[in-house]
Amino acid sequence: MPEGHTIHRLARRHKKLFGGRRVRATSPQGRFVDGAARIDGRRLLGTDAWGKHLLHRYEGELLVHVHLGLYGRFDEAVAPLPAPVGQVRLRIEGDEHGVDLRGPTACEIFTPADVDDLVARLGADPLRRDSDPEAAAARVRGSRRAVGALLMDQKVIAGVGNVYRAEVLFRAGVHPFRPGTSIVRDEWDDIWADLVDLMAVGVRRGRIVTVRADDDHGAPSYRPGRPRTYVYRRRGEPCRICGTSVVMADLDARKVYWCPVCQPE
Repeated sequence: MPEGHTIHRLARRHKKLFGGRRVRATSPQGRFVDGAARIDGRRLLGTDAWGKHLLHRYEGELLVHVHLGLYGRFDEAVAPLPAPVGQVRLRIEGDEHGVDLRGPTACEIFTPADVDDLVARLGADPLRRDSDPEAAAARVRGSRRAVGALLMDQKVIAGVGNVYRAEVLFRAGVHPFRPGTSIVRDEWDDIWADLVDLMAVGVRRGRIVTVRADDDHGAPSYRPGRPRTYVYRRRGEPCRICGTSVVMADLDARKVYWCPVCQPE
């Protein structure tokens, strides 16, 4: 599932492609016909991202809410776009570019009230200046759940996925199974600040970068084309810092990775 930096990057890209312009909207797949008809011919006023949720704002107080989920993606092409291939939920076309949305978990028309309800359910987003880090701190430090689970709970922090979860905890030297109540304020402040910095790098560069230059000793990525990481997807591989084998366990039905020496329990 794309992490929050990807959604913020898409919001910026779509604003650049279509912002202030009237768009043509269709649903070749047929599952968003009514919604596409409602925004067809309208001007895109802006875009927004909250965690893993993307919003397009059109004139007439119409919004499109997209959650990519596990399989969703946007494909971009130069206009005029070729005939759609496969299951295209939503096609948006401008004069020079277009995008096809495939396989999202959600693609729906929202009202401003719907947006308010969505935001009320989400935690602080490290990529938003209007987020409340104090609320995130209170939720984490007031819970006995594992901090690794809290970081992935979108009601606590919006936008963090499995890669950032594993990597930021390693960089902080925090074991993922420590209860939130054991996290002292300085530890949490470091984790939050690191999330803000790392996810901003992800937006700018279009990829996750978590390994410090001094720690990158040539160990390859866990898979070609994927980010080089400290612990994520490196089970059994030597820690980049101490050489201890990285371990893995299940936490709330997701895989979590850590170094038992650099992140003592």
